Amino acid sequence: MSGPLTFLVASPHLHGEVFGGTVILLLEHDAKGAMGLIVNAPTPQPVSELMAGAEGQDAPAWLGGPVDPTLGWCLYPDALELDGEISLVPGLNVSSSLDVLHAVMESGQRYMLVLGYAGWSAGQLTQEARAGAWVWVEQDTPDLLWDVAATERWGEALRRLGVIPSAIMPGGAQA
Repeated sequence: MSGPLTFLVASPHLHGEVFGGTVILLLEHDAKGAMGLIVNAPTPQPVSELMAGAEGQDAPAWLGGPVDPTLGWCLYPDALELDGEISLVPGLNVSSSLDVLHAVMESGQRYMLVLGYAGWSAGQLTQEARAGAWVWVEQDTPDLLWDVAATERWGEALRRLGVIPSAIMPGGAQA
């Protein structure tokens, strides 16, 4: 992947149990649709409770979205040069490989095990953004993930744009 990371930040007017207040790392967006991972929704379960062979892994698992919660994604900073790794930007890699996840856990580096994903059909995400549901935040570094607490990511992402959440009007902008 080249270029900056794109985070979709839920508008303050986007309500709902799944997407209200979310920050989504957009992994794919093209004519066929879009997909991304919610990155500010830790679950109460540690990784060790969800995976065999993950004893001592006390990091929380994360809810990545409502689509296919049995599919896991691993976000981590340091590439291990294994098959199945995708480098998004320096300091952020992603993989859905169980072998890579185990290697990341063994490496001792920080990581996020994200379960499920958010998905949109062709044109759906663009339509939702035009309606004001999402604010797009581009970042050259992954520090929003690694250096900002999950509970602060939504507000911090908007602040990085110079946006005051309460100043966003419902309905979005139309050109």
